[in-house]
Amino acid sequence: MRKHIVAGNWKMNLTFNEADELLDELMSELEKVELPRDEQVVVCPPFPYIEMASDYANDSYFQVGAQNVSDKDKGAYTGEVSAEMLESCEIDWCIVGHSERRAYYGETDELVAAKVDQLLKHDLKPIVCVGEVLEEREAGRQFDVVKTQVEKGLFHLDTENIKKIVIAYEPVWAIGTGKTATPEQAQEIHAHIRSLLAAKYGKEVTDEISILYGGSCKPGNAKELFACPDIDGGLIGGASLKAADFMGIVTAF
Repeated sequence: MRKHIVAGNWKMNLTFNEADELLDELMSELEKVELPRDEQVVVCPPFPYIEMASDYANDSYFQVGAQNVSDKDKGAYTGEVSAEMLESCEIDWCIVGHSERRAYYGETDELVAAKVDQLLKHDLKPIVCVGEVLEEREAGRQFDVVKTQVEKGLFHLDTENIKKIVIAYEPVWAIGTGKTATPEQAQEIHAHIRSLLAAKYGKEVTDEISILYGGSCKPGNAKELFACPDIDGGLIGGASLKAADFMGIVTAF
């Protein structure tokens, strides 16, 4: 049975003290609820706060993820962070291929595939982001775009390793634009992704892979989104920066 996952991506936000306050508040709120055994909460802070987040984290409350990783093992790559470093810090998760990394830093599907390999090599769980921009959606190319990203980023993996992947669908056109993907639109792409995986790896394997929604998920729409059969949780941006909002999504299951 695949897990329900709510992962908070803080992006490049919060000072040290603000991050400390948010983590303290979040842990206090999580202590008050009893999450289902199939639900996992993940917090992905900026790199400088990962150790602090790890100090707060407990398996019964939340796990910690990074927002990016290098495709290189180690060496003279100033500013990069390796999967081995994350492993040594006992980090559990890492986001790769986020739409902002693709748009602002030119990350390709091939680079995403290399980063996935690095994470799996060091026993970290990748959250692999895919999704179309507005122009691609308006041109009716969303299915082809997502298909290419999934195939190039993941289809080199064998059955054992594909089951370790979590996929996050980001309708890039619905992030910070005022536009909103309906639950029907989100479910449609999630089902498409699952069908691609099933055609490659079989239904039994695919049924173990969690697919998250990453397009402006908020307390007000989380319950409706999570009720969709192929949506297994959310990769949460802005709403993860307020404990009350994030908890509203966490408890939507």
